[in-house]
Amino acid sequence: MNRIDKKFKDLRQNNQKAFIAYICAGDPSADFTEKLVLEFDRIGVDIVELGIPFSDPIADGPTIQRSSERALKNNFTIYKAIDIVRRIRKRSEIPIVFMGYYNPIFRYGLNNFFKDSSTSGLDGLIIADVPFEESGDISKLASRYGIDNISLVAPTTGEDRLRGILKEAMGFIYYISLTGITGARKSLSLGLIQKIKVIKSITEKPVCVGFGISEPIQIKKIRNFCDGVIIGSAIINVIEKNLKNKDLLKKVSCFTRRLIVALKVYLKKN
Repeated sequence: MNRIDKKFKDLRQNNQKAFIAYICAGDPSADFTEKLVLEFDRIGVDIVELGIPFSDPIADGPTIQRSSERALKNNFTIYKAIDIVRRIRKRSEIPIVFMGYYNPIFRYGLNNFFKDSSTSGLDGLIIADVPFEESGDISKLASRYGIDNISLVAPTTGEDRLRGILKEAMGFIYYISLTGITGARKSLSLGLIQKIKVIKSITEKPVCVGFGISEPIQIKKIRNFCDGVIIGSAIINVIEKNLKNKDLLKKVSCFTRRLIVALKVYLKKN
């Protein structure tokens, strides 16, 4: 059983949901990324998504685009992202997922990427711009090297395509809560809970919701219907606002802890 499957098994046994934090690797530095992932582990983040910086992140909004730009200006590469995972594994078993785009992985070489990622201790991969119908080779390599190729499902995904995606799903289902790009929103999309219910009626894989979730009140509205929430832009906003603050790590930790409490505390009482 890999780290992702074990994490969801443990969470279910304790009537808990997964808090998944997304940050862009290398923003503002490789050292900070490593320290933040270890801090996430300490405060109760369940899974970390490390974004691989890319010059044309078509699924991402301005916040994550700027985060990626900051990392690229520091000459951050996919090689360095893999090395961060390798260093974290010396001190932590927190599940780690790469989220990125196909071009950097293709340039690295598919087989080499999966081989190196596997030996570093990576658990999962999300490639935002490879549709399910074209992901066969990636899924085969992922399976060979013990890495979950995690599927994205959108509000516009039709039933037949949805069933095909869920049949091949690994790790967990990443449900995109809205049509559009990433970014913190003030309200949840209409029909979100009903769509989650439909997906969960078809698959036993955990269903986690991302895109647009940024506040405790939003988490509280959906926590009883999904298996986890994914928060990215809201956390990166805190990083961006405190880049020159000597207490940057503490600021991000305190903000993230507040979101974790919104997900976890109510569930413990029931």
